[in-house]
Amino acid sequence: MIEFKRIPLGQSALKVTPICLGTMTFGQQVGEADAHRLLDHAVARGIDFIDTAEMYSVPPRRETFGATERILGNWFASRPGVRQKVVLATKVAGPSRNMDWIRGGSTDLTAADIVRACDDSLARLRTDVIDLYQIHWPSRQVPVFGALYFDLQQQRAVTSIHEQLEAMHTLVRAGKVRHVGLSNETPWGVCEFVRLAEQHGLPRIASVQNPYALVSRALDNGLDEALHRLGVSMLAYSPLGFGTLTGKYDEAGFTGAVQPGRLALFESMRQQRWARPEALHAARLYNALAREQGLTPTQMALAFCYSSPRVTSTIIGVASIGQLDENLAAWGTTLSPELLQRIDAIRWTHRDPAQ
Repeated sequence: MIEFKRIPLGQSALKVTPICLGTMTFGQQVGEADAHRLLDHAVARGIDFIDTAEMYSVPPRRETFGATERILGNWFASRPGVRQKVVLATKVAGPSRNMDWIRGGSTDLTAADIVRACDDSLARLRTDVIDLYQIHWPSRQVPVFGALYFDLQQQRAVTSIHEQLEAMHTLVRAGKVRHVGLSNETPWGVCEFVRLAEQHGLPRIASVQNPYALVSRALDNGLDEALHRLGVSMLAYSPLGFGTLTGKYDEAGFTGAVQPGRLALFESMRQQRWARPEALHAARLYNALAREQGLTPTQMALAFCYSSPRVTSTIIGVASIGQLDENLAAWGTTLSPELLQRIDAIRWTHRDPAQ
C-alpha cells in the first residue's frame, strides 16, 4: 500500500489522493467482475479517488451509456462501507457530440438537464451523494477534443454559465452534490465560473479535469496561471496519451500491439487526436528518450504528471491489475532537471500534437 498524502481539491473541503482511478474502460473493455477486482486492488493500494461519467464507457455507445456508473453502483452495494472511504467524482455530458442517445441529441445543457442527469447518476451509482459533480465539456462552442481554434461563426445561444451554476446550487442545497467542477474547459471559462460563483454566492468550482500529457500540454499555455491564481485544482486525464506514451505502438503500430489498448481495439478511437501521425511521431521521440534514460516510457510519462506542481491528481485508466500496478510503480520517480530540459526540447519542435 502506498501512503499517499491527501491533497486539498481547490478551495473545497475535499482531500484526494494524487492518483485517481479513471473508469472509462469499465463496461466495454473491462467486464464487471474484472472492474470490481480493479477497484478492490486500487483501494488496497491506497487510491481513494474514483472518477467516472454518465456517458461512460468509452468509446461511447447507446448500448453502454451509464454502464460504468452501474458497475460502480454494484460495487458499492456489494462492499458495505466502501462508499464512505472514497471520493467519488462523476460528470454530466455537455451538448451532443453525435450522441443522440443522450438527451435526444440536445445541443445545449440546461439547468433542468443538469438536475435530471444528477438524479439519474445517483440512481446508477446507488449512492445518496456525489462528492465532485463536473460538467464534462462546455455548452458554448470552444476548441475541445482536438479542435484548435475558437470559431466565431459557430457561436449559438446556449444556457448561460450563471444558470448552470444555479442548477449546481440546487443540487448542493439538496445534499445530492458536495462540490462541483469542470472538464475540458478553457481559461476564460474557468475565470467566468469562478467570477459568477463569487458574485452570486453560488458553488465555486473546485477543479478542472483536462488532458495533460507529454503530447498534449495546452495546460501550460495559460490555463495553468488561471488555475493557480484562482485556487482551482487540475485533474490531469490521459497522461499516457491513450497508450501512445507506453511504447506499445512504437514498433508494431495499432494492429500488431502485444497488449492492444483502445486505439487498437476500437477503430473509432483512431479518429481522435491521440492517433494523429504527428502525435504518434512525437510519442515515439518521448518513448525513445525514456528508454535512453533507463526508464520505461510509462514511467517517464506518468512521472511528468505525478511530479508537476500544476497537477493535483493524475487520472489513470487501466484494463488490468498489471497495468494498475505498473502505473503505481511510477509514483516517486524523479525526473532530473536535465531530462526535463530534453523533454521541453522535443516539445519545442513537436508542439502539443494531441492538443
